[in-house]
Amino acid sequence: MEFKTFVFYFLAVILVFAALRVITARNPVHAALYLVLAFFNASGIWLLLQAEFLAITLVMVYVGAVMVLFLFVVMMLDINLDRLRQGFWSYLPVGALIGVLMAVEMAMVLGGRYFGLDAMPAPPAPQAGYSNTRELGRVLYTDYVYPFELASLVLLVAMVAAVALTLRKRKGTKYVDPSEQVAVKREGRIELVKMPAEKD
Repeated sequence: MEFKTFVFYFLAVILVFAALRVITARNPVHAALYLVLAFFNASGIWLLLQAEFLAITLVMVYVGAVMVLFLFVVMMLDINLDRLRQGFWSYLPVGALIGVLMAVEMAMVLGGRYFGLDAMPAPPAPQAGYSNTRELGRVLYTDYVYPFELASLVLLVAMVAAVALTLRKRKGTKYVDPSEQVAVKREGRIELVKMPAEKD
């Protein structure tokens, strides 16, 4: 067995273990930390596939930003774990059936003729001056420019919807109209009153 194959299986085993612990850990903070471990191992597998830009992006964006946000939200919220576990066993058969179906579909797709070693041989050795980032940008903005723009539109709609949900008016909420604050003048804020001087 080659050293590269050994490293792949080593990272894959840790990745599967971390993914299982994400969904089986009782403490949400521990689940988030196991997700960080899964991201690190996935970035290591991408490094083995010579996708350095994607590996560094996964570490910087997801581990460095998204997971910090996850941990902040999980630690700030007062999560009632007992209430979350209610009804777990009643939904377990349906969840297990869906999980088995997804595993069978992935095995049929990845184990078929489209993803075998014959259909996808090893890529040729990169030439001198080859840039993974430049090649990824070329493919992304030429062959896949329409799906890329569609994904950006979907993310924009999701961001606008999130802002709209947080800024909706609720009963009993005090708010100030910014246009009224900007349009205020001195006469409307300050009133000078002349009073006679008082002497003892």
